[in-house]
Amino acid sequence: MPRGHPEPDPVSPGQESVWDYPRPPRLEPVRERLRFVFDGVTIADTVRGWRVLETSHPPSYYLPPGDIMPGALAPAGGGSLCEWKGQAVYFDVVGTKRRAGRAAWAYPHPTEAFAALAGHVAFYAGTMDACFVGEERVVPQPGGFYGGWITPTIVGPFKGEPGTMGW
Repeated sequence: MPRGHPEPDPVSPGQESVWDYPRPPRLEPVRERLRFVFDGVTIADTVRGWRVLETSHPPSYYLPPGDIMPGALAPAGGGSLCEWKGQAVYFDVVGTKRRAGRAAWAYPHPTEAFAALAGHVAFYAGTMDACFVGEERVVPQPGGFYGGWITPTIVGPFKGEPGTMGW
């Protein structure tokens, strides 16, 4: 590990360490069902998702727009730039009783290495009522800036906690 990086947590059988993930990140299909609940309603449900794996980060999950409930997303304006995936756009997630600002994002025209993500949408788990990978309920990546999802099969420590910006 480069100086200043933490010692990876021990990995048990069936787990993977975020410290074994590559940089630049890797894109891979997700075999498990991905499900998102917001405002008491399942707004997205897919078995056709993708995940992005990057050193020190829990995976971010992306799903095709056709597997998101119509009307659940509203353009939020603004954007950001990922050095690996390209220019992102943001969405508010809209329920019948509440709205979560800039709670989802997509790459309409990603870089070549991430072309499969074109138009797919990712959600910040902390703004949803619940998110699931298979039957496992997700814990949001610490810090609120990154959109990674932590399940019992993923071990850290994770970027996003106080003192981790230099990793």
